[in-house]
Amino acid sequence: MAQLLLETAWLIPCYAILGAILALPWSPSLIRRTGPRPAGYVNMVMTLIAFLHGLGALIAIWNQPAQELLIPWLHIAGLDLDLPLRLSRVTIGATMLIAGMNLLTQIYAIGYMEMDWGWARFFSFLALFGAGMRALVLCDSLFFSYFILEILTLGTYLLVGLWFSQPLVVTGARDAFLTKRVGDLIMLMGVLGLYPLAGTWDFSQLETWAQTATVDPKIATLVGLALIAGPMAKCAQFPLHLWLDEAMEGPVPSTILRNSVVVMTGAWVLIKLEPVLALSPITLAAVLFIGSVTAIGGSLIAIAQIDIKRTLSYLVSAYMGIVFIAVGTGQVETAYMLLLTYAVAMGLLVMSIGGVIWNSITQDVTQYGGLWSKRPISGLSFIIGTAALIALPPFGCFWSLAKLADHLATTAPWLFGVLLLVNALTAFGLTRVFGLVFGGKTKQMTERSPEIHWPMALPMVVLMGFTLHVPLLLLQWQLLPDWASLNTTVAGMLVLSSVLGIGISGFIYLNDGWTKPVQLVWKPLQDLLAYDFYTAKIYRLSIVLVVGLVSQLMFWIDRYIVDGVVNLVGLATVFSGQSLKYNTSGQTQFYALTILLGVALLGIMVSWPVLARLSLIITG
Repeated sequence: MAQLLLETAWLIPCYAILGAILALPWSPSLIRRTGPRPAGYVNMVMTLIAFLHGLGALIAIWNQPAQELLIPWLHIAGLDLDLPLRLSRVTIGATMLIAGMNLLTQIYAIGYMEMDWGWARFFSFLALFGAGMRALVLCDSLFFSYFILEILTLGTYLLVGLWFSQPLVVTGARDAFLTKRVGDLIMLMGVLGLYPLAGTWDFSQLETWAQTATVDPKIATLVGLALIAGPMAKCAQFPLHLWLDEAMEGPVPSTILRNSVVVMTGAWVLIKLEPVLALSPITLAAVLFIGSVTAIGGSLIAIAQIDIKRTLSYLVSAYMGIVFIAVGTGQVETAYMLLLTYAVAMGLLVMSIGGVIWNSITQDVTQYGGLWSKRPISGLSFIIGTAALIALPPFGCFWSLAKLADHLATTAPWLFGVLLLVNALTAFGLTRVFGLVFGGKTKQMTERSPEIHWPMALPMVVLMGFTLHVPLLLLQWQLLPDWASLNTTVAGMLVLSSVLGIGISGFIYLNDGWTKPVQLVWKPLQDLLAYDFYTAKIYRLSIVLVVGLVSQLMFWIDRYIVDGVVNLVGLATVFSGQSLKYNTSGQTQFYALTILLGVALLGIMVSWPVLARLSLIITG
C-alpha cells in the first residue's frame, strides 16, 4: 500500500485542484441554501487526503534512495519537455509540511472568517496556493518551476485582494503582483539563457553539469544574477521587499500561509540552483550581500513598527535573508533545516497575533496591553513561537542557526557577526511585541478581549505541540549535531545574543515604570526605521518618477506624432476629395485630360533620377 502511494505521489498536488473545482458551485452562489461553508469543508477534506497520501509516501521512501518520475508533456522539433518529479524524503516531507500548514490554516479560517461570505473564493485560492507549492517541491525542472512560481504570483494577487472593495487592499494586491512580476521577468531571462549552456533544465542534471562546466565568467555572472531575481521577489529581499508589507492588508489566515511557507518557495528554487550559482563568485557575493542587507535591515525596521502584522512581516524578510546567506556559503542542508524550523515557528506567531486582531478594532500595538491574563493560550503560543524562531536551546531554530554559525565562524567571521546581530534584534523585536500586547496593564482597547474560540485555538495548540517536537524530529532524522562536535563557543555566543535581545527588550517593554510608547533620543533615526529607510519614497522619486515621465512621453508621441500623421493623411484625403468634387463638369475630354496629367506627373516622378542624369550628360 505504501509503495502504491509513493508511485502515485504525483497526485498530491492534484487533490487541492480537485477541491478548488468542487468548490466552484458555491463561488457564484449557485448553491444558496447551504451558504458558502461547504466549499471550505470540501477543501479541508482534500487537504487532509493530500497530507495522508504524503505520509504514506514518506513511509515508503524513508529508507530508499531518491526516485525520478517522468510525465510526458511536449515533444516537437527536437525539443523534448517532460515533467520530471523527484521523490525523496526531503520533497515528500516538504509536501507534508505544506499540506499540514494549509490544513491548520483552513481550520483557523473557519473561526476567523465565520461571518465572511467570501468563503468559496478564499478556500479556492488557498487550494491554488497549496497545489502550486506542493507541485513546486516535487518538480525537478527549472522550466516548470518557473511557471509554478507564476501561478503562485497570481495566487498572491488573488488572496491579498480578497476584500477588493477596500482601496488599501487593492493597492497591496497590485503592488505585490507587480513587484513579483519584475523578479519573474528577470528570472525568465536567466532560465532561457541557461538552456543553451547546459542543454537541460532538470535540477539533478544541472547539478551534474555544474561540477564540470566551463562557462565564460561574464555569461555565468549574467545568467546567475538573472536567476536570483525570482527568489529575491518571492522571499521579499531588498530591494524587492515592499510587497510583503503591503500584502498584510489581506486576511490573517492567508498571512499565516504566506509568512510561513509561501515565501519559502523562492528559497526552495534558490537552493536547487545553488550548483549553477556557484559557477560565478560574483553571483554568490550578490546573494550574500542581498541576504545580509535584508536580514539586518528587516530586523531593524521590525522593532520600529506599530502595526502588529508588520512587526512580523519584516522579520519574514530578515529570516529569508539568513537562508540566502546559507545558500551563498554553500550550506544547502542547513538551508533546508532553516526552512523547516522557521515555517512552524512563524506560523505559530502569526496565529497568535491573528487571534488578537480578530476581536480587536485596532492593529496598533501601542493600544494593546494586559492581555496575558485574558488570553493565556495566545500568549503562551507567542512565547513558544518566539523561542522557536531565535537561537534558544532546545528549540528547532537553535540547531539550524548553530549549524550555520559554526560554518560561518571559521569561513566568514563577518557573516557570523551579521547572524549574531540579526538574532539579537529578532529577539528584541519579538519581546517588544509581547510586552506591548500581553504585558503591562489593561488599556481601553483590551478591556473586553476574551480568548479566541475553539476553531482558532485548536490549530494553534496543535502547531504549538508540533513546534515543541521539532527537535525530536530533527534527532530522528539525524540532523542534530553531536554534542561532542558542537562548537560550544559559537553556540554560546548565539544563545548570549538571544538572551541580550530578550533581556534588554524585556527591561524596557515589560517595565511599567518605562514610559510607553518608547521614543528614541534622535527622532530622525526612529523615522528612518519606521518608514523602511524611506525605500517607498525613494522608489517614488526614482523608478516611479522615471516610469511616469517615460509613459507621458510615449503618450505625447502616440497622441501628437503617430496619431497626428494619421490624422493629417485623413484630413488631406478629405480636403482633396472635397476640392475635386467641384471640378466635375461631366465632359469626357476634361476627365481624359485629368488622367493624362496625372499619368504624366507620375511618370516624371518615377523617371526623375534618369532625367537628372540625362541632363548632366547633355550639359557635359
